[in-house]
Amino acid sequence: MCANRRMTDRQIDRQTDRRLIDQRLTEDLAGFYADPLGFVMYAYPWNQDKALQIVPLHEVYRERFSSRFGPDLWACQLLDEIGGLVRQRNFDGVHAVEAIRVAVASGHGIGKSAITAWLVNWIMSTRPFAKGIVTANTAEQLASKTWAEINKWTKRSITAHWWKISAGKAMMCMRHVEHPESWMVSAQTCREENAESFAGLHAANSTPFYIFDEASAIPDAIAEVAEGGLTDGEPMFFKFGNPTRNSGDFHRCFHGLRHRWLRRQIDSRSVAITNKQLIEQWIEDYGEDSDFVKVRVRGMFPNLSVRQFIGAADVDAAFGRELRQEQFSFAPKILTCDPAWEGDDMLVIGLRQGLLFKLLLSLPKNDNDIHIANILARFEDEHAADAVFVDAGYGTGIVSAGESMGRDWRLVWFAAQAADPGCVNKRAEMWKLMRDWLKQGGCIPVDQELYAELLGPETVPRLDGKIQIESKQDMKRRRLPSPNKADALALSFAFPVRAKSAGQVNAGRGGGDAGLGHDPFARW
Repeated sequence: MCANRRMTDRQIDRQTDRRLIDQRLTEDLAGFYADPLGFVMYAYPWNQDKALQIVPLHEVYRERFSSRFGPDLWACQLLDEIGGLVRQRNFDGVHAVEAIRVAVASGHGIGKSAITAWLVNWIMSTRPFAKGIVTANTAEQLASKTWAEINKWTKRSITAHWWKISAGKAMMCMRHVEHPESWMVSAQTCREENAESFAGLHAANSTPFYIFDEASAIPDAIAEVAEGGLTDGEPMFFKFGNPTRNSGDFHRCFHGLRHRWLRRQIDSRSVAITNKQLIEQWIEDYGEDSDFVKVRVRGMFPNLSVRQFIGAADVDAAFGRELRQEQFSFAPKILTCDPAWEGDDMLVIGLRQGLLFKLLLSLPKNDNDIHIANILARFEDEHAADAVFVDAGYGTGIVSAGESMGRDWRLVWFAAQAADPGCVNKRAEMWKLMRDWLKQGGCIPVDQELYAELLGPETVPRLDGKIQIESKQDMKRRRLPSPNKADALALSFAFPVRAKSAGQVNAGRGGGDAGLGHDPFARW
């Protein structure tokens, strides 16, 4: 009886010791709430575990942490930047703050899965009742690499005893041993039909977070639903991946939505742990400026993905390009109107004169044809337009209203026969001429939506080799918006136009500013 009592006392003493240790540990971890790099250096046994002693710390961080080993330089810098974002938001535990959004595009082998694990451990260990979801491009990647790395680093963490981790493919989850339902992170596969699993995490007094590994290949529907989960608490969203596609959610983080994201592009050659010999072979075989090396080594998006019609390099060059007056003032002025197709589309009015294109107006879908016709007529008079082209899809009423006002506007049927035998229809012909115009020095306004729309459409493979651009419906199935602004520019190439001072509008065959005796794309 006495022995049993003494055994119980020892158990109580051990429990008391554990509570005291955890209390001191919790106090230490509170100091790393806005210091993820400090947490990483504190939580893992860099000086004791030889398996972690792979990367020598940069000298700046070596002095700061009195350690010879740790994360690579890029990871140290990124973790410090994330800490700065936490301090800027200064979450008080009650009032929701702006989401922290971080996107990292990189070459192969830089240690993306490791930093994913560090972020999971940092958030979960410094924020009681945090909730998170981790996903990757395939179930195999998620289970064998991303979640396996989280499991490995969590077991090495100073807070390892706080967590119960399941690692089977059917249920990958990390839960707090005392609060398993309210303090947890799970791994979810990224099948599009599984999108609702990424809905709001509801951690209003803590941090809801999402981490996407190999983000380029994750369906846009998943990212769209996850965005809806960033409305309360101190939300965070991290995306890591090779920049394999020039469209989609991951690409938008670096282009159309870049003002919302902390963005970093990491060149594999600058990272200590990468295979430098293999990298040199790739550069030798493919060339440093090849898309293969850009994606797999330099962390850059390709100039042109497999089916993409307009390359990023051409759009980048045209984006905000400055022109002299004499480079476009000789050319006729072509006013265009692309009406909205559906409720979430925009009606766009644009004006092109030679190499210069301007967006004049963008409105939500408006079925009042007379109202739009009056707006278009005012622009025609204000700019002394030489021609007005309107997309016939939903523009017949606008043109009819214009006719009643004595206006000579022309409908453009995108599905009509092309004058160019290499194009399957008028739409393909106009987009081809627009692509040529960009290459020859065209200037577009600094507009993120137009930028993304020009890069969005892909070609449809055909046995006859003709150019066919995917439909707006197909783009929407890929979670891309209708390219109304880009189509407004494309419309300006529907028919050749002669400046009214030199004659009336010539609505013959072909495209561009024909009949002036000038190369319509030439730069002076």
